[in-house]
Amino acid sequence: MLETITATRYITPLKEGGSLPGLIEADDCGTYVLKFRGAGQGLKVLVAEVLVGELARALGLDVPRLAVVDLQAPIAKYEADEEVQDLLTASLGSNLGIDFLPGSFGYDGSHPPAPDTAADILWLDAFTANVDRTWSNPNLLIWHRNPWLIDHGAALYFHHSWPSRAPDPERFARQPFDASAHVLRDVASDLGAAHERLAARIDDALLTTVVDSVPAEWLEPAVGLADAPAVRAAYRDHFLARLQTPQIWLPGGAS
Repeated sequence: MLETITATRYITPLKEGGSLPGLIEADDCGTYVLKFRGAGQGLKVLVAEVLVGELARALGLDVPRLAVVDLQAPIAKYEADEEVQDLLTASLGSNLGIDFLPGSFGYDGSHPPAPDTAADILWLDAFTANVDRTWSNPNLLIWHRNPWLIDHGAALYFHHSWPSRAPDPERFARQPFDASAHVLRDVASDLGAAHERLAARIDDALLTTVVDSVPAEWLEPAVGLADAPAVRAAYRDHFLARLQTPQIWLPGGAS
């Protein structure tokens, strides 16, 4: 389970856009980038952030520490900006905090990762169908000379269909990944070798640990998914099904 902390001060919004993440201080004396439950993309974006982020961490990739951040009413009450105040008010309760990396800077290609590390990142994005790591939005930070992975809300797109359609792991298993615009495409070493390195480390026990890290209240019921345990099982089933078909979804295929 992710650690639960309480926000004590809202500092500033980080960028324009629909999600409008903000920088906050918490009662553990840490500073976090806060992804709000009340943002337009909804709770499933927070779920994807946790699932992909914790899977990446388990595979040895660098991801900022994640925490569940309790946002309480007084913070919203004293925020002057009306748009931010509305977002804070709509997000009271549990939100997702991502450890702020002071002094980090966005990836621009000037400090590329090692080829095998780049391949591992590209493999993870292909496995989780993360389409949002391109030159227009690299979602990589360089911190202490290493690449750190951020912003995985666009991954696992299949769960956005759940309110109206039953889960279909086999459909996800057959969806190829287009790496033509991936920011690390020209840096990565052989993806088949990356698959051999990483796929062997993913089993039902690891996936259970990863999906159990998502707070139950973020797991919304859907067709055929009556409660949080059923939703967790559906995510595991999708991951396991995709793991069996790299020859379909992995760019260049895999034996």
